[in-house]
Amino acid sequence: MPSYNKFSQRKIFFFSLFVFTGLAFIVRLFYIQIVNDKYKVSADKNALRYIYDYPARGLIYDRFGKLMVYNKATFDLMVIPREIEKLDTVGLCDLLGIDRPEFDKRLKKAKDYSGYQPTIFDSDLPAITYSRFQEQQFRFKGFYIQGRTIRTYPMPIAAHTLGYIGEASPAVVEADKYYRPGDYIGINGLEKSYENELRGQKGLRVVVVDVHNTVQGSYKDGSYDRTSIAGKDLFTTIDAELQLYGESLMMNKRGGIVAIEPATGEILAIVSSPSYDPNLLVGRDRSKNYVALQNDAENHPLYNRTIMTRYPPGSTFKVVNGLAALQEGILDDKTVFPCYGGYSLGNHTIACHSHPSPLAIRSAVQYSCNTWFCWAFKKFVDNDRFSSSREGYDRWRKYIMKIGFGHPLGIDLPNEFGGNVSEVDYYDKMKGNRQWRANSIISVAIGQGEIGATPLQLANLAAIIANRGYYITPHVVKAIGSADSLNTKYMKRHETDIDPKYYEIVIDGMEMAVLSGTATNAQIHGITVCGKTGTAQDPPRKNHSVFICFAPRVNPKIAVAVLIENSGFGGDWAAPVASLMIEYFINRKIDRKDVEYRMMNAVLLNTKK
Repeated sequence: MPSYNKFSQRKIFFFSLFVFTGLAFIVRLFYIQIVNDKYKVSADKNALRYIYDYPARGLIYDRFGKLMVYNKATFDLMVIPREIEKLDTVGLCDLLGIDRPEFDKRLKKAKDYSGYQPTIFDSDLPAITYSRFQEQQFRFKGFYIQGRTIRTYPMPIAAHTLGYIGEASPAVVEADKYYRPGDYIGINGLEKSYENELRGQKGLRVVVVDVHNTVQGSYKDGSYDRTSIAGKDLFTTIDAELQLYGESLMMNKRGGIVAIEPATGEILAIVSSPSYDPNLLVGRDRSKNYVALQNDAENHPLYNRTIMTRYPPGSTFKVVNGLAALQEGILDDKTVFPCYGGYSLGNHTIACHSHPSPLAIRSAVQYSCNTWFCWAFKKFVDNDRFSSSREGYDRWRKYIMKIGFGHPLGIDLPNEFGGNVSEVDYYDKMKGNRQWRANSIISVAIGQGEIGATPLQLANLAAIIANRGYYITPHVVKAIGSADSLNTKYMKRHETDIDPKYYEIVIDGMEMAVLSGTATNAQIHGITVCGKTGTAQDPPRKNHSVFICFAPRVNPKIAVAVLIENSGFGGDWAAPVASLMIEYFINRKIDRKDVEYRMMNAVLLNTKK
C-alpha cells in the first residue's frame, strides 16, 4: 500500500509539470503572436521596407538675412542585398552608366554592412536616370529610390567658413548610432561645428512591398513610423557682400583677411585665399573635385589660412610689446630711446629704417621703430625687479597671452590653431642653460623668431585695441533656429588687464601711422583709421605684408587684419586692402577707384626675392 501511494504521487507530479509547461508555452505563444508582434515584424523583413526620411538640413543666412546655403532635392538609389532576386545586372549597369566590376564593388560594400539593411548604392541620381528607374523598377528587386536634399550655394563665397558635408566615415557610423552608411555629415566649417543643430532628426516609414518591388502601403497603418524633424537654421554674423568684396581683393594672392565688429566679436568677413567654389563639393562630381583640390600642392585651396597658419606677425606685434611695458610700469609715454639705424647686438645689428630720433612710444608706433621696441623688451625682461630674465620673460609672456596670443581664441569653426608664444623651458633647452638674457631672444620683441599668430588673432588684437582693453570671442553664428535665438555662448567679455589709458597712447601712434607714418596708404577721406603695419620675414622668400587697423577711432565699427604672403612691405599691400574693406563696409561704395583697381588686379603669387 505505501508503494502504491508513492507511485500515485509521482504520477501526479509529472502530470502537473506537463500541464504547467504546456500552459507556459501557450501563454508565451499568445504573447508573441497576439500581444507583441516584434517577432512577426522581424520575420517579415523580406516583405517590409524601412525607408528613412531625411529632414531638410538647416539653412544658413548672412547677418542681413541673405541666404548663403539652401537645399535642393535629390534622389539616391538604395539596395537591400537580401531582397535581390533574378536581377537584370546588365540592365542596371547600363541604366547607371557603370561597369560590372564597379557594380560588384558597390554591392559587396552594401553586403559587408548588412544583408537586411538599406544602403546607398548610387547617390544624387541625374533626372533621366531617376525617371528610367521609376519606369523599370520591377526589373530590379532589392533596389529602390529614396529622396534627400543636397546643399546649394547661391553665392560661391566663404567656402572655408561654411564648410561642406560628405558621407559619414565607418568610424563615425561605429561611434554614433544615429548615422548609417551613406548618411551625410558636416565635414568642415559651420557644417561640422553645428552638425547636431543643422542635421535635424531622421524620420522612418515602414512600408509593405510586393514581389514586383512595388510599395503597397504603410505597415500597420503607420504605427511604426516616426516623423522627421527639420534641422535648425543658422543666422551668421557674416556680411555676404563684404565677404565677396574681400575675396575679390585677394584674387591671385595667398593669405587672409579677417574683419570683426569690435563691440560684439562678430566676424564680418573671413577670407582665406586661394579659395574654391563651395558648389564643387556637392553632387556626383564631389569626390573628383575634392581630389583635384586636395592635390593642388601649390595653392592648397582647402586649407584655411585665417585660423590654421601661424605666421610671424612682424611689426604689428610691437603694440602688444609696448602695452605690456606700459602696464608693468617699466616705461611710460615719455620714455625715449635713440635710433641710429638699428638695435646693436654687438656682433650684428637689427636694422631700422630712417625716421626722426629719439622717439617716445607714440612716434615709435607711427614709424614702426625696431630699436625702440627692442629696448622696451630688454628693459622689461632684464629688469632688476625680477630675480632673473627668465622670470621677467615669464611675466611679459603672461601679458601677451591675455591679449589673445599663444592659444586658440575659441572661434566656432573647427581646426583653429593657437599660434605660439614660447615658454621659458623652451628657451632653456634652446640656449642650453637657464642664464639667457633678453638679447638672446630679442627678435620676439618685433614679432619675429618664435612668435607665431593667425590672421584671426591679429584681427582680434585690432578689436582689443579698438575696445580699449577687452574682446568678445570671435564667432560666426549669431543665432540658432530663429534670428532672435541668440547664441549666448559668445557674449562674455575677456579682459586683458591693461589700463584703457595705455591703449589710448598706442591708438595715438596708430592714428599717426596712417596720417603721416608707415601706413599712409590706408587713408580714407572722412574716416579716421588707426593702423599698424608689419613686414614679416619669411626667409628665403619675400616678406609677408601685414596690417591691422580699426575705424573710426571713436565708436569703432570694424577691426581688420590683412596678411598677404610673400608680397613685400605691409604699407604697400596689406594696408590698402584693409582700408578698402573698411571703406566698403562703412560707405557701401568705393571712391578710391585707382587704389581698388591696383589691389584687385595685383598678382602677388611670386614668392622669390
